[in-house]
Amino acid sequence: MRATASILKKLATQMGAVVFIEPEYELVGHITFKNGKKSVFNNTRLDINGFGSSHLASDKGYCNYFLKEFGYAVTEGKTFFNEKICAYIPNPRNIHDGWNYAQELGLPVIVKPLSLSLGVLVAKVYEKEEFYEVAEKIFQTQSGLLVERFYSGDDFRILAFDDEVVAAYQRIPLSVIGDGNSTIMQLVENKRQKFIKNNEKILIDLEDFRIHRKLQRQNLSLETVLPQDTLVYLLDNANLSNGGDSVDFTDNIHPDFQKLAINITKDLGLRLSGVDIITTDITKPLGDYTVIEVNSAPGLGHYMSLGEIQTKRVENLYLKVLQALENGQSPAVVNCTTAAH
Repeated sequence: MRATASILKKLATQMGAVVFIEPEYELVGHITFKNGKKSVFNNTRLDINGFGSSHLASDKGYCNYFLKEFGYAVTEGKTFFNEKICAYIPNPRNIHDGWNYAQELGLPVIVKPLSLSLGVLVAKVYEKEEFYEVAEKIFQTQSGLLVERFYSGDDFRILAFDDEVVAAYQRIPLSVIGDGNSTIMQLVENKRQKFIKNNEKILIDLEDFRIHRKLQRQNLSLETVLPQDTLVYLLDNANLSNGGDSVDFTDNIHPDFQKLAINITKDLGLRLSGVDIITTDITKPLGDYTVIEVNSAPGLGHYMSLGEIQTKRVENLYLKVLQALENGQSPAVVNCTTAAH
């Protein structure tokens, strides 16, 4: 059974609820609590967040607009659309406009789908050919994409529920460390086998064009044998679903960053969210930071794999969410505070 479904079924059953999970894919479940209230979940998407707020957070362009209006530091960027959509919207911006804008921002830039998750097709683009390759791949399944300025720094996710930060961790892009004997392909396969052993659903695709371009920029290939202890990054985006690693900062996150994540979550009308930011150090008072995006259905499987403490934190979070759903607590009301907090 999938990790999230398994945890929710275990906790809800302990509460005396009746849980049914669709058996083929084990992603969608239905809960009937002891008091008769009912709730549905789809993987990590729960009824705790309102539909409108969840939908807003899933559209990276709209989400950035409102966060900027609330006073938060967000990525500088614009949305661009495929030709089919451009024919039906005012002020259309097409793929060629996207390339012109990328040059205005200054290369490299980040190009990402407007609403896909799990880091799919998010790419750091250095040149024209690469931009069009990424954009055309995105437009095969998406009506829009984002072109954003590239920001240097470390990537952190801060998980907030109501007035509490449940977890905070740094996300590190997919990488391998050489042993002096194995090729990069073999090292990646070893890493993938560890994920499988731990029942983690990680998507490492060795045919991914982003991996090949990243290696080419380092004058490497999948057949390269790395020297002992040599670290090589295979992707630019630090998404854990693509095989990245994480470092737990929950016990060390500064209260300023806790407050930042809580306020962002509330200002978007959410109760539960994963706030992704780029900064240098979340253990120190709030300084320069950039909000990358906000996830209203954050996946926590990889974080749980760090150990028993992290697993317990996730279980405690889901228990609080289930108790809130049983008690009929409604989704948060938008609280438009200012980002100086």
